[in-house]
Amino acid sequence: MAEFPDDIYSEPADVDPDTLSNLGPLRALAGVWEGVKGLDVNPKPDGPERQAFIERMEMQPIDPQANGPQLLYGLHYVTRIVKPREVETFHHQIGYWLWEPATGVIMQTLAIPRAQVALAGGRAAADATQFSVSARRGDTMFGIASGAFLEYAFRTDSYRIEVTVHPDGTWSYDEVTMLAVRGLTEPFEHRDRNTLRRIGDPTPNPLMRG
Repeated sequence: MAEFPDDIYSEPADVDPDTLSNLGPLRALAGVWEGVKGLDVNPKPDGPERQAFIERMEMQPIDPQANGPQLLYGLHYVTRIVKPREVETFHHQIGYWLWEPATGVIMQTLAIPRAQVALAGGRAAADATQFSVSARRGDTMFGIASGAFLEYAFRTDSYRIEVTVHPDGTWSYDEVTMLAVRGLTEPFEHRDRNTLRRIGDPTPNPLMRG
């Protein structure tokens, strides 16, 4: 591919160890967050269900990552979601948000304990306050993989999340997952939205702490 160099082995020599200073648009997402006004729209036998939820998300900087000449800075995240006044986990998700300063590419990896993973990608300016990433089933670069039951009953055909950083320091997301639900003739738009406020500062990445 034309955007990649012939030398695929040599790593950059001038890597800044300070991840927090090199996250581009992801810098605003670093820290510990809470959202109490989440809304999930999911499929049920009698039609779409609208479910309120409460979310706690931790997004911590990792050390710079090199793939030969490619240099990535990123955040490791984990999010846990519960229904109001309940203890049982409603949704659990882990992964990484990654930023490539040289190209403006943003990537999100995600894994959920219902046997599903995805890698989503997009582009943004370093100072962007709004950006999105997306993935599509069958795409070998930004794609989605699911276990046998989800493929059979609730097949995920596409995923997109749009992030907006607000002037008051909060940020929100609007996430749309298009599902092919067994028994339905039309695709189902599974939607999640929330606004998160910071309840804890990020911890510097290990290289900076060391």
